[in-house]
Amino acid sequence: MSEDILLQKIRLLPDKLKKEVDDFTDFLLKKHGLAEKKKTPKFGSHPGVFKIAPDFDEPLEEFKEYM
Repeated sequence: MSEDILLQKIRLLPDKLKKEVDDFTDFLLKKHGLAEKKKTPKFGSHPGVFKIAPDFDEPLEEFKEYM
């Protein structure tokens, strides 16, 4: 089957069924080892992106009456 014919058939589908086709193609790619592997971020891979305030561990003013 040519890609053009397949694309024409997919274009005729409603959005809900297009989503099913998308999910199924993801399944097939994964099943046959053709899907791209997702890289898991390593600890410390984005230094400086998140900043922790110096008073992070200090009690919050809102909870003062409970402490």
